Amino acid sequence: MVDLHCHILPGVDDGARDLSESVKMAKKAVEQGIHTIVATPHHLNNRYENPKRTIIDRVEELNQALREEKMNLTVLPGQETRINGEMVAGYEAAEILPINHTQYVLVEFSSSQVPRYAEKLFYDLQTKGLVPVVVHPERNQQIIEQPEILYNLVEKGALTQITAASICGDFGKKIKTFSLQLIEANLTHFIASDAHNTVNRTFKMREAFDLVQNKYGNDYVYLFQENAEIVIEGGHVIKEVPERIKKKKFFKLF
Repeated sequence: MVDLHCHILPGVDDGARDLSESVKMAKKAVEQGIHTIVATPHHLNNRYENPKRTIIDRVEELNQALREEKMNLTVLPGQETRINGEMVAGYEAAEILPINHTQYVLVEFSSSQVPRYAEKLFYDLQTKGLVPVVVHPERNQQIIEQPEILYNLVEKGALTQITAASICGDFGKKIKTFSLQLIEANLTHFIASDAHNTVNRTFKMREAFDLVQNKYGNDYVYLFQENAEIVIEGGHVIKEVPERIKKKKFFKLF
C-alpha cells in the first residue's frame, strides 16, 4: 500500500516528535502493509512553515535512518499546504512541494469553512499544470453542511482524499457517515492515514480498507489503492463521474 498523507517527519510539525517516534511510526506502517509513505508536513497553517527544500532534505535523512534500521519502507517528499491566496506564487518560488515532485498538490482547508476564493485558486493552480487534492474534506464543517461545495470543486477537476480513521469512526459517527457518502457519490479518490503518531492518530489503513471491502467490494479497494500508486508516479488518476449528495430530509411526526 501507498500512504499519500502522513506526518512522519521528525520535529517539523505536530507529527513525530523525534527520530525515534518516526521509526516507531514506520514500523507500524509496515505492519499495516504500507511500503511507501508520502511525508506531508504542515505548511503555512499559522503554526508551521515547511518549504520544499527543507522537506526534501528531511526526507533523505529519514530514509537513511530507515535503511540503517533495515526497514522495507520508502518515504517520498510531499507537503500539506493550508489554502492561501499565494499558492501559485509559492509554487513558482519553489516553496510549494507537490507529491513526489508530480502535479498533485495537497491542499488543506480549515476545519470550519471553505474560503470563497477556493474555486478561483484551484483554477489558477490547474492552469499551471497542477492538480489540487483536498485533504480530509469529510472533517470540514461547511462541506458537511453544504456538500455541493465539494461537488463543484471535483466536477471542475479537483481531487479529494479522505482519512482512514474517519472511515473507521474515530472522529465520530457523523464524520464516518459522511465519509461513506463521499465514497458512494464518487467524490473522493484516495484513502490515506494522516497519521501523526502511533497512539491516538495512527494509520488505520488496513481497517479502513477492510470496511470498504465489506461494504462496497474489491473494486473500490482496487480503485483507491491503484490511484495512490498512480499519483506517486505522476500518472492519470482513475475517476468516476461525481454525483451530488442528496441531503436526507427529516419529517416531524405529529
